[in-house]
Amino acid sequence: MPEEKYVAVVTRPVAAPQPGEAAFFDVDNTLMRGASLFHVARKMHQRGAFTLRQAAGMAWKQFKFVARGENMDDVHAVRDSALTLAVGISVDDIKALGEEVYDEMIASRIWPGAKALAEQHLRVGRRVWLVTATPIEVATVISTRLGLTGALGTVGEVSDGMYTGRLVGDILHGSAKAVAVQAIADEEALDLKRCWAYSDSYNDIPLLSLVGHPVAINPDSRLRRHARDRNWPVYDFRAGRRAATFGLKAATFGGVVYGLWKGFARFRGPRA
Repeated sequence: MPEEKYVAVVTRPVAAPQPGEAAFFDVDNTLMRGASLFHVARKMHQRGAFTLRQAAGMAWKQFKFVARGENMDDVHAVRDSALTLAVGISVDDIKALGEEVYDEMIASRIWPGAKALAEQHLRVGRRVWLVTATPIEVATVISTRLGLTGALGTVGEVSDGMYTGRLVGDILHGSAKAVAVQAIADEEALDLKRCWAYSDSYNDIPLLSLVGHPVAINPDSRLRRHARDRNWPVYDFRAGRRAATFGLKAATFGGVVYGLWKGFARFRGPRA
């Protein structure tokens, strides 16, 4: 199996598998709109885990992510904030929270087109793996609910059933995804030249370049140029593309902040 720091959790065996073939999907902005970790943070905020100011900062990062794609500084900032907030929280609580987050926030944000691609791979007997910087507990919930083969994700260190606020290895991102997928391929005797990979981010070029069938989904500008230059397929599931959706994105940010404020007010309760 892959290195311990990038745990691969099998959620569904594949009937009559296609020997040597698999598909690997990024999650954020590829399989779903926005960043899954943001919705975990939002749910934690609703439970009173952190302040409105911290929540608004995460909402702004979510807005930028939806509007312009992945930024490494924001990725690391959200990672560091999440690790700090996770200290002392039990693994069982995060697993339960992941189920709630999927039902309330993620399910409605799954791109139907991306889901259809994953289902098509399953129908012909290919394994379908999620490969994401999202915590493995949340990635596993998404994989299970969608009926996929399994998930690879970022692993938080646990001691006595509680998160310590440190990672096992590093965030599963960029070139680390290629390393994890290569390990899966070695274990399952996959022919990567007969495999597919899907992502929205230029940072996932190492993963996309590893397989014989790379596909850009909702790509950022750099990945779009890279894919065009190499004649890679490009799918864009964002209705109306950038010009038509800018107002929607701005409204979404406003709604997120408003929703966080409402949750904060409910947590605090009425003042005397």
